[in-house]
Amino acid sequence: MPTNMSGGPWGSRPPPRDPHGRDLEEQIRRAQDKLMTWFPGGGFGRKGIGMLALVAVLLWGFSGFFRVQPDERGVVLRFGEIQREVQPGLNYHLPYPIEQALTPKVTRINRIDVGMRLAGDTRRIDVAQNVPEEGLMLTGDENIADVDFSVFWRVSPRPGSTTDYLFNVRNPEGAVTAVAESAMREVIGRSMLQPILTEGRQTVETEVHELMRATLDHYGAGILVTQVQLQRVDPPQQVIDAFRDVQAARADAERAENQAQTFANRVIPEARGKAAQIVQAAEAYREQMVVEARGQAARFTKVLGEYAKAPEVTRRRLHIETMEHLFQDTDKIIIDADASGSGVVPYLPLNELKRQPRPSDAGKDKAKGDAQ
Repeated sequence: MPTNMSGGPWGSRPPPRDPHGRDLEEQIRRAQDKLMTWFPGGGFGRKGIGMLALVAVLLWGFSGFFRVQPDERGVVLRFGEIQREVQPGLNYHLPYPIEQALTPKVTRINRIDVGMRLAGDTRRIDVAQNVPEEGLMLTGDENIADVDFSVFWRVSPRPGSTTDYLFNVRNPEGAVTAVAESAMREVIGRSMLQPILTEGRQTVETEVHELMRATLDHYGAGILVTQVQLQRVDPPQQVIDAFRDVQAARADAERAENQAQTFANRVIPEARGKAAQIVQAAEAYREQMVVEARGQAARFTKVLGEYAKAPEVTRRRLHIETMEHLFQDTDKIIIDADASGSGVVPYLPLNELKRQPRPSDAGKDKAKGDAQ
């Protein structure tokens, strides 16, 4: 079968066309015709070559203009050497290859995840893919924890940090990832598992943040770590069920301890109050007995002095006072001995002799009932 030299055995090859379907050869031909009209005589003379050189020089000179966006910083290099930093806006540097400009984004917050990989929606931590070789870490009490965390970082705003970011670290994201994993392993390695799972998460984040900042500053990386956030801290997947049982048992023990402590806090103050009440009552009784004893002793001393002056009178007075004290609450009937001996039978009104309640007795009975 004859072979067509322009198109091969499948026939002639169509002329090339641009993406919009136009004939490229036709456009090139038209451009050449238009260019020929700019030069006299329809050819490239010295004047034409000079004009082309001038246009080329102008275009080369204008190529040095560049714009730095508000979230960027410009670094101008002259033959590869750092020359200066420029602020956002329209700037100029000598055309390439004399000078060139680099414009890294310095205000953008970058995120790096360690121990997990987020797919699609970055807010869905629960559907993240776990990376055990990054997240499994040994704790200070020889347990294993699966730690997933995120690091947020940006270029440091300090002077000179932009050039440090560009030239001191070859792979900034890789450096931040390595420093973050190393710092987290160090902090987890000197911490206990239980605090990490409960109330110690914020402490771990703070320690890792400080350690990363010191390490990156030591490297001169020009990177500022803004936040370290623990996403998930769990035991390894193989023992997570048993660990949850242990956690439930610890929660039950803590609840029982809290209940016992509550009961103790209620009973102990009551017992202390009753003990204090008994002590105070005993001290009051002691003071009362002492005062009464001192009063009786003083009274006895005075009576003894009076007895020494008039023994007969004092003795009779004491007898009368004693009888008065004994019979003051008793109904009495006094019969003259001479009248009884006269043969008269005394009449005793037994119904009237029944003891009537006295006001003093009623007051004593009421006080006794109140005391009971």
